[in-house]
Amino acid sequence: MIDILSKRYLYFAISLLVILPGLIVLISGGLPLSIDFTGGSLLEVQFDPGTSMNTSEIVPIYETAGIDDAQVTTTENGSLVIRSSFLSNEIRDEIITSMELAAGSAPQVIRFDSVGPSIGRQVTSRAILAVAVAALAVVIYITIAFRKVSNAFRYGVCAIIAMVHDVAVVFSVAALGARLFDWQMDALFLTALLTVIGFSVQDKVVVFDRIRENSSILRRLDYEKLVNHSIVQTLQRSINTQLMTVEFLLLALALFGGVTLQEFAVILLVGLFSGTYSSIFIAAPILVLWEKREWTNWFSRGATA
Repeated sequence: MIDILSKRYLYFAISLLVILPGLIVLISGGLPLSIDFTGGSLLEVQFDPGTSMNTSEIVPIYETAGIDDAQVTTTENGSLVIRSSFLSNEIRDEIITSMELAAGSAPQVIRFDSVGPSIGRQVTSRAILAVAVAALAVVIYITIAFRKVSNAFRYGVCAIIAMVHDVAVVFSVAALGARLFDWQMDALFLTALLTVIGFSVQDKVVVFDRIRENSSILRRLDYEKLVNHSIVQTLQRSINTQLMTVEFLLLALALFGGVTLQEFAVILLVGLFSGTYSSIFIAAPILVLWEKREWTNWFSRGATA
């Protein structure tokens, strides 16, 4: 039988190597928030062939209208995306008219999104509340569902630790994406994050449920071997469910789905893979580590050596 748990500290080290670089980037540079969270406006315009405007021409137009924080980026198809503080419809029309006069032709408005500051704060607070409630619900559910197993509370705590691992991986990837590809944390990012949390918890419950079943069938088996046996039994199911049915579809979406969905697809791709990985190589090993109270031997081993 495959011995997975004997290398559990190697799996912990791999997770740290994946998470730490992104978190360092996140702490040093921060994760750019979209207007969904900060409030503001996003205007995307496309000019006719032969006419165009650059940043040095657009920013003064915004400043004339009383907006002094405009940021202009160019997309792959040549359209201009302008992010700024909140624009009313009147100011937006004034800015578009000024662009028309400066460029000689009316720009085509591809997209205009505007969110007030109060709505942005409300979205942020509710996003944090949603993650907190999900974590609490997981602990309560697993504790109740596994009440016939000794130390049922541990299963819920280990699931939360592994879920935090997956969230950290998502934020690490998002931070690197923000630095390299100008990604922003928007409503789609929040949707992907909550989806990752849901799939992550589902995988943990499947593995833990098999451990619970084997606890009564193989009660005389050493706990580490019991958990390892349970992981091996669920390994094929995890690979088939995640890799064969979900990951390939998300990979295709990330490669060919266009710029708008690229960040969403990549976050889901990495997050769901992390959820499967953490169910096997993080959650269950932590459960064994807790059962054996291995932390009591970490420093004594060093002293003995």
